[in-house]
Amino acid sequence: MALKLYGAAMSPCTSRVMTCLHEKEADFELIPIDLFAGEHKQLPFLAKNPFGQIPALEDGDLSLFESRAISAYVAEKYKEAGHDLIRYQSLKEAAEVKVWMEVESQQYHPAISPIIFQFFAAPLQGKVPDQAIIDENLEKLGNVLSVYEEKLSRTKYLAGDFYSLADLFHLSFTYYFMKTPCANLINERPHVKAWWEDISSRPAFQKVASAMTFGEKGN
Repeated sequence: MALKLYGAAMSPCTSRVMTCLHEKEADFELIPIDLFAGEHKQLPFLAKNPFGQIPALEDGDLSLFESRAISAYVAEKYKEAGHDLIRYQSLKEAAEVKVWMEVESQQYHPAISPIIFQFFAAPLQGKVPDQAIIDENLEKLGNVLSVYEEKLSRTKYLAGDFYSLADLFHLSFTYYFMKTPCANLINERPHVKAWWEDISSRPAFQKVASAMTFGEKGN
């Protein structure tokens, strides 16, 4: 039975899960949620995620929300299929993956997501991007990327010399970021730039990137 993913292809959080599903070569159906019509705030979808944010996943009688939790579930469910995203055969490597998954969630995402919102989502709401918010978070993101630059000077990927969920979680928001005038923040850091060019060229991500035309807040 195919998994059912409720979301929108241009949503960075939906595309995060879709990328994971493609990496694991999992059979799934994307069921579009019309954000502009407010479907994510209406009762049918709220039954899947009471916070009214995309995406949500159904696997039989199991219903999940939160894109990182969904991705981790997919990686575990299909751990022996496709690319090993959780390093399940090595306790030490798996622990490193978890550390850098947390870094993305707690350090990287809080800095990059307000920038993406200002450049992409705010104009859709008829608002002018707030440069003060952009500048404040660019400083935060720069500090995080400096840590990444040092780490990636020692390992090819964040958790080690292997691609994992820790890297995958960065893809969708960074994809939009690289379309802003601020892309030099990554391009001026050679190890971060090489890492980005590597992970963004993976076939699984390329399958979803073409539909990512603008940003939308998710979870």
